[in-house]
Amino acid sequence: MKNDIFSLEGKVAVVTGGNGLIGREIVRLLLQAGATVYVADTKRPDTAASDKLRYAPIDISSEKSVNRFIPAILKKDGRMDIFVNCAYPYTNDWGKTFEKIEFNSWKTNVNNHMGGYFICARAAAEAMKKRGGSIINIASIYGVVAPDFSIYEGTTMTMPGAYAAIKSGIIGMSRYMASYYAPYKIRVNSVSPGGIRDKQPVSFIKKYEKRTPLGRMGTPADVAAAVLYLSADASSYVTGQNIIVDGGWTIR
Repeated sequence: MKNDIFSLEGKVAVVTGGNGLIGREIVRLLLQAGATVYVADTKRPDTAASDKLRYAPIDISSEKSVNRFIPAILKKDGRMDIFVNCAYPYTNDWGKTFEKIEFNSWKTNVNNHMGGYFICARAAAEAMKKRGGSIINIASIYGVVAPDFSIYEGTTMTMPGAYAAIKSGIIGMSRYMASYYAPYKIRVNSVSPGGIRDKQPVSFIKKYEKRTPLGRMGTPADVAAAVLYLSADASSYVTGQNIIVDGGWTIR
């Protein structure tokens, strides 16, 4: 029997980065729960997949783009109940080791990623003032704890320094907004995934899974489940929280 506290029937949701690895699964789960879902991305999804799936082209780093698409959604549907910041913009030199990061690259990534989340979340909150809603910002465990660089040894991978700054900033912004918009019944939370398995080198996956108490890397479905919870009435008394979805990585 369907549990009504997780039902999103009649709700309108927006997912930035809805064509990405995690974003696609969030979109799928919100649709399954009954919401009308807008994929806010630079690429168009297969909207034939559901009659409740919509597309809204957006560049989250552009205030003009954000301020154009949110009123368009309100004009078409008359409401916006859920907003998920899941886009992941980055520059071509993303992934350089810390000592090689150019300052202009740092500034651009912080501005486009964290700045983009700020533009989107604020615009969403202002649009939700009349009836309330839920805003969910995708952060990361690396906004909470420092990376374990030993798991990257023997690979060309690393954890970019700007990423840690961006994601910790998003967590702090979410708490600030939760307090600021609480009088309008707008809940703001963040979700911090651990490592998500996505064709990484075998050596990296083995090291990561050995260090994780639950013994595996995460999946997009793990993150989407937390987003569904924060989107639904099941979490109606939850705001200003950072839900960590990491298999226990941060407990030791």
